[in-house]
Order: sequence, then structure tokens, then C-alpha cells
Amino acid sequence: MPLTTSSTDTDLSDIHEKVMDKQRLTYEDGLRLFASQEILTIGYLANIVRERLNKHYAYYVINRHINYTNICKNSCKFCAFSRTQESDDAFLLSIDKIREKVRQIIEDGATELHIVGGLHPDIELDYYLSMIQSLHDCFPTVHLKAFTAVEIVHFAEMKGTTTAEILRLLKSAGLGSLPGGGAEIFAGHIRDELCPEKVSGEVWLNTMREAHNLGLRSNATLLYGHIEDDKDRINHLLQLRELQDETNGFMSFIPLAFHPKNTELQNLSDTQGILDLKMLAISRLMLDNFDHIKAYWIMLGIKLAQVSLNFGVDDIDGTVIEEKITHSAGAKTPESLTVNQIRSLIEETGHEPVERDTIYNHVIHTI
Repeated sequence: MPLTTSSTDTDLSDIHEKVMDKQRLTYEDGLRLFASQEILTIGYLANIVRERLNKHYAYYVINRHINYTNICKNSCKFCAFSRTQESDDAFLLSIDKIREKVRQIIEDGATELHIVGGLHPDIELDYYLSMIQSLHDCFPTVHLKAFTAVEIVHFAEMKGTTTAEILRLLKSAGLGSLPGGGAEIFAGHIRDELCPEKVSGEVWLNTMREAHNLGLRSNATLLYGHIEDDKDRINHLLQLRELQDETNGFMSFIPLAFHPKNTELQNLSDTQGILDLKMLAISRLMLDNFDHIKAYWIMLGIKLAQVSLNFGVDDIDGTVIEEKITHSAGAKTPESLTVNQIRSLIEETGHEPVERDTIYNHVIHTI
């Protein structure tokens, strides 16, 4: 059941007043929330915002993940998925193979494809355009959420054109929206340490700005639990909030818990539940202009995803099917859930399960 406590820690009483008055929280407020040990109070405050925006609904989507290649020119220290072209387990899916994977889920009522991959050093733009056009032509009722901002920049560099032009071409081919991956942490010193070959936070944000200005909506993410600190997290959230003020193009925010196994950072521990819940709840409080906060059950685990529905979260993603990236880093969650499983785990928390499409329209099934 939703948290019902009305008590607040005295150190957070002014933040409680701001939340009740719908006032925007500041950078300093965010740092105080991370420093606070009052996790139930933070969850209670986040739930006020969650229910104000989304009532008692908990959203899910019938979707499928497709990773078209694990070959990547970058070597990010936090990634266990990427491979070089010479690796024995490197792969690149043909468009026919991708269509085959999609065809398998149409009968299950899937409304969304989530398509991302590595930055292949040799594949030309025609492959990506043909992929989207073919999927759009064959499965016109399925929303194509594909290619992170990092991939869009890579395509532009390979083609020798602008990211805006790449986005226009992909939209014309049938691209519906962009996922939020590749944001990691915007702080330059963190990116220099963990992913120096990856585009900067500024480039990521500008690519999303261009997508939004073209009418392509997107999600946003933050990778936490590695070498970042509270200041890096809050600065990241505030930059997302600023862009959302400008474009209103983000649909949801998804904090991504770092999984260290099989990465160059495997000496680090997995994130703990308190940090996971803080990250979700504080995101809900800081991102007052985002409609939805998503708990990615693949990374968090099913039980913690359930708990998160009382800590500001209103979406737990979907059926997923064949998730590879997080499982390469040691995730022990299933690679998919059935609709009945998702609805049951939501109902156990006292919330109402609502099937949505990618852009959060309620899906109504007729008999």
C-alpha cells in the first residue's frame, strides 16, 4: 500500500513545505535529500508528487528489446556488453533476423520495440535506415523506440552529416522516439575516467534537443553507483530538468543501477537498496517537469521494483524479452516477464496496473 506516514524529519520540513506548495526544489535541497537518513520521509514526499501526477496507476508496456550488434568502437569501463569485431562472440543481426525476432511478439500484443546497439565502426547509414523502414512497413502498429543519442552522433560521423539530418531521415523512415541511454553521468571528469571516447554530456543533451524539436520524444537516464557522487547526480538531474523546461520532450526518467560484474570496474559492489530507493525518490522530487519515473526492474530486481512504486515510481517498464546488456554485467533477474506476472506484482503493491503504449496512452483491449 502507498506510504501513509505524515511525519517528516525536522531537517526536511522546509522541503516538505515546498513539495506541498508545488515549489521547485533547488540544488541544495537535492544534496540534503541524498545526505538524509530519513528514507521513509523521502519516499513519502516522492509519493505525494507521484500520486499528484499519476494517481494510483502503475504503468507497464508490452515490449521487446533488440540489440542489433555488440560490436562497438568504444571501450567504456562500465560496459560488459561491447565486443571488438575479432571477438568470438561478436554479432551483427541481419535485418531479416531482426524482422523474425519482431514477428514472434506481434501475437503477444507488443506495442513497442526498444532497439539499441554498439557503435559499429564499419556499418553504413543505409543499414539503420533500412532496418527502421522495414520494421515500420512490416509492423506499422508497433512503435519504434530506437537508437540512443550516442548512436545518432555515431551515424552522423560515419555519414559526414549533422545529427539533425540523421534524425530527420530516421523519422521519415518510421522512427517513433529515442531511448534514454548513453547519458551515463554528464560530469566531464567522470566521463573522462570511465568513457573518454563517448560523446560529452553537452552533445548528448543537444542531440536530444534536436530530436525534441523535430517532434521525436525520448526518455532520459542516469547511471549511478560507480564513481560518481551526490553532486554529480544532482547536477545531472538539473541539466535534464533545464532541457525539459525548454522542450518538454522527455517522456520518462530512468535511473540505471550500475552492475559491475564483467566490467573494468568489477572491484566495485552492486548498488544497495537504500541508494536505489533514494535515487528513484529524489529523481521524482527534483524532476518536477517529468511526468513519469520508471524503475527498470531488469536492473533493480523485481522485489525492489515493487517497493519503488511507493517511492515515487509510477512505471516498471515492461515484458522486455531477451535483455542482453545488463545481463552481460551479471544481472540475475529474468530476461522477460509475462503480462500476468507484471500485473500481479503491481497489484500486490496496492496499485492499479495500466498497460500503456510508448507515449503513455492507455491501451484498451477490445474483445
